[in-house]
Parts: sequence; C-alpha cells; structure tokens
Amino acid sequence: MHAQQMIAAHPHVRGEVNTALARCVEACFDCAQVCASCADACLGEEKVADLVQCIRLNMDCADVCLSSGLIATRRSGGDVPLIAAQLRACELACARCAQECEQHAEMHEHCRICAEACRACERACREAAASLPGADAPRH
Repeated sequence: MHAQQMIAAHPHVRGEVNTALARCVEACFDCAQVCASCADACLGEEKVADLVQCIRLNMDCADVCLSSGLIATRRSGGDVPLIAAQLRACELACARCAQECEQHAEMHEHCRICAEACRACERACREAAASLPGADAPRH
C-alpha cells in the first residue's frame, strides 16, 4: 500500500512519518473492505436471519474504519485530539465486530477472515493512538 509514501510526501510532514499511524491507515482501509465483503457474504448465506447482528456490526465497522483511515491520513493541520478520539472509536468498532464474527467463524470462512482483519485493525488503532503526541492527555 502507498499510505506511508503519500504521508511522507506531504509538505507538512517532510518525511517525518509516524509509522504506527501509517500502518493504522492501511489497516483501517483493509478492514473497511473486509467488513463490507463479509456483510455481503452474510447476506448470501442460507440462514441470513441468524447473521443480522453480524451484518449490522460489519456495516458499522466498515463505515468507522473508512472514516478513521481518511481522518488519520490528513496531515494539513491535523487535529490530534480528534484523530485520537476517532482511533478509539475505530478500536471499539473493530473489537465489537471481531467478537461477533468470531461466533460465526467455524461455520463461515468469511467471518473468520473478517474477525482477523478486525483484530489487526483494533491493534493498529490502539498503537497509533498511543503514538500520537499528548496521547496520555485526559480524554474529553
């Protein structure tokens, strides 16, 4: 992926890339795609009614991951408290989606794959949030 290269090329960054944040951007976009695909695959399953909550969490997680990746990508006067809050929201969405998908993982391969992507994104968000300046400041 090109996220780290693009961030490094930004005139406000000048090569000083927060690698944890760049990895998080890539994990967010990957997770958004996987969650959207898992929701669609769930809709194709014979017992779709059993997967309603999974589909809802997939769609929520995909939306949160997409917006998180976009917000964390912007380097023009980035609002660090907003980025940190968004990453915490993404970490929560990923944890919730992973937990639900793990319940269906033995029966549905797409749910197993989704749970893995969500857990990876959850970790990446946690690491990126911790890497931000003032990360240990009080949360509002």
